[in-house]
Amino acid sequence: MDTNTLHAALRNGSLPSEDLQALGVEELTVRNAAGNTPLHTAAKYGQLTGLPPTTLTPETLLLKNDSGYTPLHHAALGGHLDQVPVTLLTEDTLVTRSNSGYTVFHVAAAHGSLGQLPDAFLTAETIQRRTDLGNTLLHEAAENGALDRMPPGFLKSEFLILTNASGESVLHVAALNGHLDQIPAELVTSDMLLRRTHAGDTVPHAAAISGHLGQVPADFLTHDHLVLASKSGFTPIHAAAETGQLDQIPAAQLTADLLLTRNDHGDTPMHAAAYEGHLRQIPPQLLNHDLLLVRNYDGVTPLRTAVRRGFVDQLPAHLRPKPEGPIKRALVRLGLSRPPF
Repeated sequence: MDTNTLHAALRNGSLPSEDLQALGVEELTVRNAAGNTPLHTAAKYGQLTGLPPTTLTPETLLLKNDSGYTPLHHAALGGHLDQVPVTLLTEDTLVTRSNSGYTVFHVAAAHGSLGQLPDAFLTAETIQRRTDLGNTLLHEAAENGALDRMPPGFLKSEFLILTNASGESVLHVAALNGHLDQIPAELVTSDMLLRRTHAGDTVPHAAAISGHLGQVPADFLTHDHLVLASKSGFTPIHAAAETGQLDQIPAAQLTADLLLTRNDHGDTPMHAAAYEGHLRQIPPQLLNHDLLLVRNYDGVTPLRTAVRRGFVDQLPAHLRPKPEGPIKRALVRLGLSRPPF
């Protein structure tokens, strides 16, 4: 059969066992447009055990596609490393790197299949191996939601604080991808949460920016922690206002003082909430004249922002501006007048 048909049959498992056993090295190592061979596909979709043992060699299992990934990488991706003959799972084969520096270990960690490798390979040295972006195995697991499938002993503070090329710890990556809840609660400490990236972001910054602030322990969401600024002046409370997560902040902490925190442009969280349409998350007693009429450094208020963005219905009825008449609109266009807010 032609190569494309063979790839399809290996993907859907429709090839009879006798046909699998009849496949030779030549057929299994033909490259397609992306450089993938049928052996790559067989590895990814769990068809290795049906192939002739003679076709599974260090040479065939280490053939690289155009991105530098081997059938061994694909076996880790599909969760089928347990189908690779144990004699072929060596340190040399498992540390084979893709074009971006991903070893078989990294792919296995990202997809929760590290447990299929012999325990002898799961060492402190292994977990600290890095991709070209500086990601360790735990970074990859954190990004892909596989931290809860890491082998015992890998989730330790000494490994969680390791940083990648951007200065992100494992907790930063977990928070950014919504997997902070996979880290044991006793390891999510104040010291861990306050570590900063090269840009000055804390873990709450990452959680708030990505919409996962609810995974940060509630007792940590205090005024002092929410107003910590990154190097660009961005705070977790501004991020929470932008992403619609003000309702994740404990009511006792969501104060007028917190909502008046300024970034480097003079914008408050009120400005951010008004711009993105999240003013409804602000308690009615705080959605008042004083907070809605505070100006940023350009003189723009949250009230004006909400009106311009089409969120007038989120404003208290008594603060909604009356429709402008034709004369007023003309004066505004000519720059001779501006709204009083």
